[in-house]
Amino acid sequence: MTQLAFSSSLHRVFGALSKFDPEQSTVIMQPEHSGRGTWTGCPGVLYEPQQHRFLMTYRQRRPRSNPATERGWRCAVAASDDGIHFEDVWAVEKSELGTSSMERFCLLPRMEGGYHLYLSYVDPADNRWRIDCVEADTPDSFDVRTARPLLTAASTHTEGVKDPYAMRVGPAVYLFASFASGETLDRGQRAQAHATADIFNTGVTIGLTGLATGLDGRNFAWQGSVLSVGTGWDRYSARLNSVVPLAGGAWVGFYDGSAGVEENYEERCGLAMSHDLRHWNRLSTSVPWMVSPHGTGSLRYVDAVPVGQELWMYFEYARADGAHDLRLHKVR
Repeated sequence: MTQLAFSSSLHRVFGALSKFDPEQSTVIMQPEHSGRGTWTGCPGVLYEPQQHRFLMTYRQRRPRSNPATERGWRCAVAASDDGIHFEDVWAVEKSELGTSSMERFCLLPRMEGGYHLYLSYVDPADNRWRIDCVEADTPDSFDVRTARPLLTAASTHTEGVKDPYAMRVGPAVYLFASFASGETLDRGQRAQAHATADIFNTGVTIGLTGLATGLDGRNFAWQGSVLSVGTGWDRYSARLNSVVPLAGGAWVGFYDGSAGVEENYEERCGLAMSHDLRHWNRLSTSVPWMVSPHGTGSLRYVDAVPVGQELWMYFEYARADGAHDLRLHKVR
């Protein structure tokens, strides 16, 4: 979640980011094993300057082989006093939600103190991605048995919604999420796609970014699509992962894109800009802004976190062995 005390000029931000070498970044967490399909990533970082603390949600993923433990099998909240060395304070495994997979989680401070935790997982009732909310006074005391629906396929009139990113702007909460469009699907295509429990990995739909708005962090109104796909490297999906304010009222966003279903799970990062958070213009029109030099080139889930006058960029990164680790790069 973005803290809005940070502000910088467009020249400073993009001048610094143009020098970003991801291979020189700091490894924060490594995957359980080597090899394609094993990841530690999906970072969502909340910086709390008054407590001198970083809180991070992250996910562990395993290859498809054993339905009981494959895909996104574990998500956690970890704490750190330096933003580099994290220790888990809370975790959930997919069996506790009865789901086939979990994806990105997101923390948002409550106005009255404590936290909202937004969960992203496949609904076991209909195999569609959904987002729930649980609340707790401390980051180590969440109970998924108290989770309640926040955004679902039915409430958003989509084929599934996941990967929340929430931020406060004045009195309002903006929650961006990836969703699957089903406008072109007939009944048979829809049923066949959802039988896989991951319509995003079927090729029959595209992944867009939608926006939900609210005031209390508990109730949201779905506003529809705010970032669509492009025509080239990002023509299959465009998922906004984090947003940073710039001087003058503009915003820069970091989004994941892919050209086709074969690149699902291996997206690369692009940049977009907005003046109202509802209309986004992509800057990475011809090629991604940032890629890994290894394998698929995947560099995704960039969470850009203002820390003082620096921008700390956490991201998931494809290694030479095909696994993904979680890394940090600081823009000074």
